[in-house]
Amino acid sequence: MFRTALKAFQIGLVAGMRSMTAPALVSYKLSHSTTSLPSDSRLHFLASPRATTILGIMAGGELIGDKLPNTPDRTAQPQLWGRIGSGALSGAALTEADGQPAEYGAVFGAIGAAAGTFAFFYLRQWLTHEKDLPDPLVALAEDALAIGTAWQLTHESAIPQAG
Repeated sequence: MFRTALKAFQIGLVAGMRSMTAPALVSYKLSHSTTSLPSDSRLHFLASPRATTILGIMAGGELIGDKLPNTPDRTAQPQLWGRIGSGALSGAALTEADGQPAEYGAVFGAIGAAAGTFAFFYLRQWLTHEKDLPDPLVALAEDALAIGTAWQLTHESAIPQAG
C-alpha cells in the first residue's frame, strides 16, 4: 500500500507542475495496457483511446500556454484547484489500476499536486529571479521533468503492458 500511495503522491507532484500531463500519461498507459481499471469503475473512461487523445491535446496546449507572458500563476484561483483535481484523478486511477482503493490514491494525489504546485512555483521564481535563468529555459526544463517523471511512474506501474 505504501508504494501505491507514494506513486499517487508522485503523480500528484507532476500535476502540480503541469496539470494535464499527469492525466494524459495515466490515460495513455491505461489505454495501452492488457488489463485496466475495472469496467464498473467511475474512472474507466480514462482507459479509452478518445480520452487519451483529448487529454494529450490538452497537455500539449498547456505546454504551449505555459510559455505565454499572460498565463496566470499556477497558485492563483481556479488554477490551483484544477491542479489538485488533476492530481486526485491521476492518483486515484493509478491506485485503482494497482488494485487498491481509488479514494486513497485521490487523497495522496491531491496532496502531491498541492505540494508540487507551490514547490515548483517557488523554485521557478527562485531560478528566474534570483539566479537570472531565462524563464523559457526553466519552463522547458520543468516540462521535461514533468513528462519524464510521469512516464517513469506510469511505466513502473503494476499495470501490465499490451503486447
